[in-house]
Amino acid sequence: MKKIVSILILLLSISAFSQDPVFQKSYANAEEEAIKITNSYDLELSLTEKQELIFQQKVEEFLIRKSKIEDGFSGKKKLDLLYQMQQEETAEMNDILTRPQLVVYKKIKPSIQPLETVEKK
Repeated sequence: MKKIVSILILLLSISAFSQDPVFQKSYANAEEEAIKITNSYDLELSLTEKQELIFQQKVEEFLIRKSKIEDGFSGKKKLDLLYQMQQEETAEMNDILTRPQLVVYKKIKPSIQPLETVEKK
């Protein structure tokens, strides 16, 4: 009985400490691009070291999600998903940035991370 309980605890702890599935499949240039984007924002936002690290990780996570959307969808569906993803990214930045930084972030985001457009035929 003790062995079974021990094995169950071991298996549960392994699954609890496993990596985030978003980061398991690494995209080659996501980290480099996240650093460039973070540096662009840092010029305007004056991020602290802690904020910069968390901000960069969050940007990288959303770049990976963006890449998956671009690979799997096209047309209006793709744009809808990208728009929704950008809204989620902005909402999550609310936890990282101060209120004045968030105001500036929302203002400069379209110039640093523009959203694609679709032309009507």
